[in-house]
Amino acid sequence: MKIAVNTRLLRAGQMDGIGWFTYNTLKYITQNNPGIEFHFLFDSGIDERFLFSPNIVPHNLFPPAKHAVLNVLWFEWSAKRFLNKLSPNLFLSPDGILSLGWKGAQYGIVHDINFHHIPQDLKWSNRTYYNYFFPKYVERANRIATVSSYSKEDIVKTYGTDPGKIDVVYCGINDFFAPVPPAEQQAIKAQYAGGADYFVFVGTLHPRKNIIRLMQAFDLFKQRTGAPVKLVLAGKEMYKTGEMHECKEQLASKQDIVFTGRLPDNDLKKLLGASLALTFVPYFEGFGIPPLEAMQCDVPVIAANATSIPEVVGDAALLVDPYQVADIATAMEQLWEQPALRAQLIAKGQQQKNVFSWERTARLLWEGIGKVL
Repeated sequence: MKIAVNTRLLRAGQMDGIGWFTYNTLKYITQNNPGIEFHFLFDSGIDERFLFSPNIVPHNLFPPAKHAVLNVLWFEWSAKRFLNKLSPNLFLSPDGILSLGWKGAQYGIVHDINFHHIPQDLKWSNRTYYNYFFPKYVERANRIATVSSYSKEDIVKTYGTDPGKIDVVYCGINDFFAPVPPAEQQAIKAQYAGGADYFVFVGTLHPRKNIIRLMQAFDLFKQRTGAPVKLVLAGKEMYKTGEMHECKEQLASKQDIVFTGRLPDNDLKKLLGASLALTFVPYFEGFGIPPLEAMQCDVPVIAANATSIPEVVGDAALLVDPYQVADIATAMEQLWEQPALRAQLIAKGQQQKNVFSWERTARLLWEGIGKVL
């Protein structure tokens, strides 16, 4: 049996949510199915770190698919030609993009359809591409998976998809996240926050991550409490970040807001593990992994009460309305002023995180794939 896999998002040092989903599920599936031949299709060169087992055959297909037009070319020309030649039993695509021109069995993972609800948060080319093609991908797929019950219901409601066609395969937690010993935390605070305690955000700096309201809430928190606390924002800057920096410059507490850019995994673990709390208040998420990473580090979480996030965090986070700056600021005050509340959330997080693992994700995904094979 042969399975071809879209592995374009396996890029060392550049992986976010979908990339880590791809990495962790494929590592488990390939290693636990030695009798199946997996063909990994890259677009930016073959990296041997992602060849998890001897039953993987790597291929690099031209061109590097870095934007909408090249995506179409890669999937409908390069990948289609390759699939026609190989004739695999299945084409698996962890980012949900399929080859509409190939007639074989296909399985896509559609993490969310935020582009349908908030197209203004994407570049024109991307939102046009996603909104034109993803309804076709969902219809074309023999089956699809998604990462939360919220996303499943959203796909069903938006596209009229048969719910029996969709598998829910929750995400897991990367094992390099772990508590940071108290003896090490002060040096980390000195490195990132001048020695002060700090709230932290982890993720891509994108409009739907709600960074502007988070900074405004932090500014209000500072006005109310005068607390010697900073806000550290860790992640790669994406679309419309100019508006974010303009907002920061208008805030009274701008000197206490720190942008680190994208950090290596070990540095990210340290930054998260030494923080006062994770502040994660996007207004749209298909899953949202950072709250679980914070729980893995024994860090309390302030989280948005929107879309899939309550489903992920359960009762182990302080939920806030992501559209209400004052609500976010009040949660910051509570965690700053109430050590008992922080301890309670940490204890609940230690339980909630156990619901999720990449092994479970991979097993559920393989079960869904088995329904096609």
